[in-house]
Amino acid sequence: MKASRTSTNSKLIQGTPKKVYDAFITKEALEYWLAPYGMTGKIHDFDARIGGGYDMSLVYKDQKTEGKTTGNEDRFSATFVELRPYEKVVQTINFKSDKSEFTDEMIMEVLLEEVRTNATKVTILFKNIPTGVDPKDNEDGTEQSLEKLAEYIENS
Repeated sequence: MKASRTSTNSKLIQGTPKKVYDAFITKEALEYWLAPYGMTGKIHDFDARIGGGYDMSLVYKDQKTEGKTTGNEDRFSATFVELRPYEKVVQTINFKSDKSEFTDEMIMEVLLEEVRTNATKVTILFKNIPTGVDPKDNEDGTEQSLEKLAEYIENS
């Protein structure tokens, strides 16, 4: 039986769906919150429209962790395939790697649901996680990113 190559995380964030949605389609916001703790994020190119996307590096701060791309870097390209303002963002993610276990195209689906005034439930579902990435590790990293997203929204 094939193991599940998915992960799902949800978090209630104190902010409107518009404010949260904007943090998914704004370069500076993504650079701040998308990298899990222990990493820094840098976006190289950015185009916030369907068919557009971004190239991003996530760099491990400890210098000892081997990245998926080179050295201590995970570099990937993301393409926006669905942008439904204040409700949903879907993007494909492709790691730039010579290692075949990281080459599957991953899908990141984000759902935004207004729970009450100024509170949004954010659910992130990853599908087709590459075999070189443990879905539990992906889930742990996404949990950290959601914590950083909440900080970003609440402090901006």
